[in-house]
Parts: sequence; structure tokens; C-alpha cells
Amino acid sequence: MSSLIGGIPFSDASEQSESTAPAVAFALPVGSSAIVYCEALFGEQDGKTANGLVRHSEKYEILSVIDSLRAGADSGQFLDGVSNGIPVLASLVEAIAHAGHVPDYLICGLAPADGLLSDAQRVVLLDGIARGMHIINGLHEFLNDDAEFVAAAVIAGVTITDVRRPKDKRDLHLFSGRIFDVTCPRIAVLGTDGAIGKRTTATLLVQALNARGIRAVMVGTGQTTLIQGGKYGVALDALVPQFCSGEVENQVVAAFEGEDPDVIVVEGQGALSHPAYLTSAHILRGSRPAGVIVQHAPKRTMLGDFPMVPMPTVAGEIALIEAFADTRVIGVTINHEDMIDDELSTSIAEHHHSLGLPVTDPLTRPASDLVDMVLAAFPALATADPIIAG
Repeated sequence: MSSLIGGIPFSDASEQSESTAPAVAFALPVGSSAIVYCEALFGEQDGKTANGLVRHSEKYEILSVIDSLRAGADSGQFLDGVSNGIPVLASLVEAIAHAGHVPDYLICGLAPADGLLSDAQRVVLLDGIARGMHIINGLHEFLNDDAEFVAAAVIAGVTITDVRRPKDKRDLHLFSGRIFDVTCPRIAVLGTDGAIGKRTTATLLVQALNARGIRAVMVGTGQTTLIQGGKYGVALDALVPQFCSGEVENQVVAAFEGEDPDVIVVEGQGALSHPAYLTSAHILRGSRPAGVIVQHAPKRTMLGDFPMVPMPTVAGEIALIEAFADTRVIGVTINHEDMIDDELSTSIAEHHHSLGLPVTDPLTRPASDLVDMVLAAFPALATADPIIAG
């Protein structure tokens, strides 16, 4: 049984108080097989944690996704038009039967704006516990504070991990200025809305840069990146604002000192213009990026979880970012939701013409477009020492 039944990393606070260390989001029991629960939301904005896990997971072997509305689909085909062999199934019973055994984990892949569970969702997670599955919870609602969940976990002998639970305040970091010692470029992937693809673009960018021989490392700022297995990061929206910039800075410094990268890519959250989220401001202040990539969904007319607010224009978001921080936008990435390929090609061309910046869609266009976008802004990276395989 894990040392973490309370959802707090097993570590001595005295070892972390003044140190720069990678994110140690949570210790876990042995085993990595997992089912992702995302009832009625897979492929939607509020299913972004599940969406991210079937696209990329370093920590878990994802066996299936639970969503009765999309049951029968291949999750990769459903999301991106490319099969990945991870089926979408109707229930936990079906998912366990498909696995042929009780998997190690049931991951809550829901990411609603309020971060809370409904009564029906509680029933499914409690059923997973009763069957002997450890729970990974990325919501704002901490299940280790819920007496019913705690009792169920004790009886079943399993753990509940609340990914968004922050460290004790004595172990959090204020902005210190250590970011000025980070000599490699930082690139932040921001956007015009929440749940618009910033994490996916950041992940693909890091993979593409490393494939080109440019040492790149990602710093995550949300719960999904931590669940995926990101080595550096913090669930930024769970922190007291006083510590947000400092925690971003701390993870960037840890990535720089731990990996000696050529470039650091910082995942964005929300949008700088968003009325409900302030996290982009802390990312800009804490990481002090030399460049920003802005992710945009041209077909969205209103903010995803706030349909009373119109979407900003890309040009307006760029102007706001460059006025707010000492940085420059180096390119735009398009989220192709609700677009056919011809529309996407037209949108890419129009945004390139109107903004005078490189524009691409990371999911449907060549990865080299992302690398070229970065090299155009930071040509010195082209002469970086290539990665040598160990």
C-alpha cells in the first residue's frame, strides 16, 4: 500500500524548504494499468484530462475510456482520426471485462470548470474503489477530505490521490529572481481560451524539438500534465495567488538545473484576457518567456465554459500579451475543432497574412512547422549540440 493515502507526497519538508526540485506530484503504488472515467464528456472541452491521457501518458498504460455516449469508438480515431487501440466503453463493468482483470487505477478524466463531482460520478468512483482500484483525482474537490471516500479507500486497501492538492504553504515558493539565472530561452504556449489545446501543442512542440536534436523540456502548469507523468510542473490553479509566480519560476529553474536544456516550453492555462482565470499572468511573470505561441480556435465564437463572453481575436490577445510582459509572440497554432481541412488551410493562410507570423495546426500539419516556428525566432537553437542517445 502506498505511503500516500492522504494524497501528500512522501518527503521530508526540511529537504524541500530551500531547494529547487522537480515536481513530485504524488507517490504511487506498484502498477500502471488504468481506466479513464469521462462519462458524457470525452472529446469535449470538459473532458480535456481524458483527451490528454489517450494522446500521451508516460505514467499509465491507458486501457480504455468510459463514456456511454461514445461507446464503441476508438478513442484516437474519435479525437484525431488516427486509431490508437484504446476503446471507449459504456461502463466500468465493461471496461474491467475488456481489461481481463481489475486495472490498478481509475482516473477521473473529467475537468469541469467548477472542478466538482456530481452524485452519479461519485457512484462510479466509489464502485472503482470497492473493486480494488486506486483513484487518481484531478478535480478541485479533494476526495481525501470526503469521509465517504476515505472510509471506502481504507476498507478496500487502496489510495486516493488528489493531484491538485498543493504542498504546505511553508514549502511553497515566492518569486525570487532565480529565473534571471536561467540562460536558455523559455517559450510559453498561451491561448485565447481555456481547454483550447495549449498542453497538447506544448507536448508536441517538445517532442518535435527533441526529435530534431534540440534539447527541450516541458514545464506543466495543470493537473493533466502531472497525471500524464510530467517531471516538472505544478497545478497552478490550486495555489494561493501569492505563490503562483514563484512556483512557476521554481519549476522552470528546476528544469534548467536538472536537464541542461536548450529550450524550456511552459504550458499555458486559461488566457490572459479570460475573465475567470488569472493563471496566464503568473506564467508570464514567473517564467519570463522570451517567446510566446498563441493557440486559437477560429470556430469558437464564445468562451468554452463561459458562453456569455465572446472569444477574443488572436490579434487582440497578442497585443495584450506583449503589453503585459516583456516578450513577443513568435507564432500562432490553430485548434481545428469544427473545421474541415479546406477551412483549416484557409484559416492558417489568413492568420499568417493578417498577423505576419508563422501559423500551423500541430495535430494535422507536419511537426517540422512547429520547429521552424521556433527556429525562426531563436536561430541560435539550430546550432545547439545535438542530443546524443545514451
